[in-house]
Amino acid sequence: MCLTVATVTRPDDDAQLSRYGYRQQFVRSLRHFESFAVAFSFISITTGIFTTFAFVLVTGGPRGIWTWPIVIVGQTLVALVYGALASRVPLSGYSYQWASRLANVHVGWWLGWMSFAFLSIVTVSVDYGLVQVAFQPLIGEAYTPLSAALETIVVLALQAALIIASTRATTRVNNTAVATEVIGIVGLTILLIVVAAIRGLGHWSNLTSTGIVPSAGYYNWLGPFMLSTLLGAYTIVGFESASNLAEETFEPHKTVPRAMVRAVWISGLVGMAFLIALVYSINSIPAVSHSSAPVALIVHDVLGGFVQKIFLIFVCVSIFACGLVIMVTNGRLIWSMSRDKRLPGYQLWRQVPRATGGPTWATILAAVIGAAITLVLINATGALVTLFTASTIMPALLYASTVLLYVFTARRHRAQPGHFSLGKYEIPVIAGALIWLTYELIVLIGPAEFRDAQYYVLGALGLGVLFYIGQWLLEPGAMRTEEGAHGADALSTDEAPAGQ
Repeated sequence: MCLTVATVTRPDDDAQLSRYGYRQQFVRSLRHFESFAVAFSFISITTGIFTTFAFVLVTGGPRGIWTWPIVIVGQTLVALVYGALASRVPLSGYSYQWASRLANVHVGWWLGWMSFAFLSIVTVSVDYGLVQVAFQPLIGEAYTPLSAALETIVVLALQAALIIASTRATTRVNNTAVATEVIGIVGLTILLIVVAAIRGLGHWSNLTSTGIVPSAGYYNWLGPFMLSTLLGAYTIVGFESASNLAEETFEPHKTVPRAMVRAVWISGLVGMAFLIALVYSINSIPAVSHSSAPVALIVHDVLGGFVQKIFLIFVCVSIFACGLVIMVTNGRLIWSMSRDKRLPGYQLWRQVPRATGGPTWATILAAVIGAAITLVLINATGALVTLFTASTIMPALLYASTVLLYVFTARRHRAQPGHFSLGKYEIPVIAGALIWLTYELIVLIGPAEFRDAQYYVLGALGLGVLFYIGQWLLEPGAMRTEEGAHGADALSTDEAPAGQ
């Protein structure tokens, strides 16, 4: 996110930016914790588990939580590849900039568009989940598609207003949310297990139960076990957001890769412990499985209504911060592409008013797009499932494309001394990442029940074709790959121009 806190900037960091053809427009104030906090907040295990726990109960039963470690390993491999790319091209816009400089403008534009589509979808997914599984249970409001959609739009507006009005406040909300999320989830995990054991409500047998899901065919191809993988696949995404703030980070070639990998592992370990506590504490699997907010119900059954309310307040803050960081990330991407004249209306989106220190109009655009997506789904009773499936397909496609980008371009060039690199583990890391992403895409594309989400993704890519053609007509110079502006020479010398 954009931070305007006055601090000392390392000349080397800004000098590197100028060699790419850009001038420094943000204050570098993100260190190791802040960079980690951005990645951790985007992942937000609270958001992911609260939003998708109902899905895994009805799809794979309580036993489905054991797919979580598989996702952690797979996403760690992807994060390592992203870290190597972020170290070599430390610019806002991450995949867009990496592909533009390592391959060409066209590949870069499409990876940028895919990132933009993903961030737009996942913003709504997170905020809709905030309303449905946390805020409405907190205030005792009955869920309806109309009420959830309208309240989601209000949340989007509040997030945009906070980002635009005060970058310091945005930073404080994010840092506070990270601390409270870790402390709160760990505390709740311990409390659930202890109280459930004392009250005789806990059942370790739940951890191997299929619940309301038939045990026959559980491990079949595209069966319950494979589908349960989406619990982690939806949650452990967004770690790359730290790389999108490279121009606001001290020593990004070191800080950003470590932040991404640490965010994945800490989220994975804390999340696994919380999932075990939740499943152990289920007293009635059928009742919890048919609830639209099963996590809130479990907490209520074990700890009582008062603790449930307190916890739901904490959850609302955590999910709100998650959506906040996602909107900040989307604003940064819009700004980065507009800086290179590669989005319609770039003259407006690339502005960075001094009053806020951030791309105000890009943030407004991100919020408006989120509101438009919400209105499209205003009468959809299964909107949350459609949203989280679509916002899992898009990053899987983006991750696979970025790993392939590394295979065909970046791995041919050695990292600079002192920078993060895969070293002798490069080949097994790449192979493992590709195997994992292939598996994930099969799970997301195969089942017929995900067709609505798949159509949404195809629609987003189809819309991208129109904007791509439009940019070629409006800004042919910006969309043309110039000799020497990108590719191997630009990578090795670090003297590539912006490519406008």
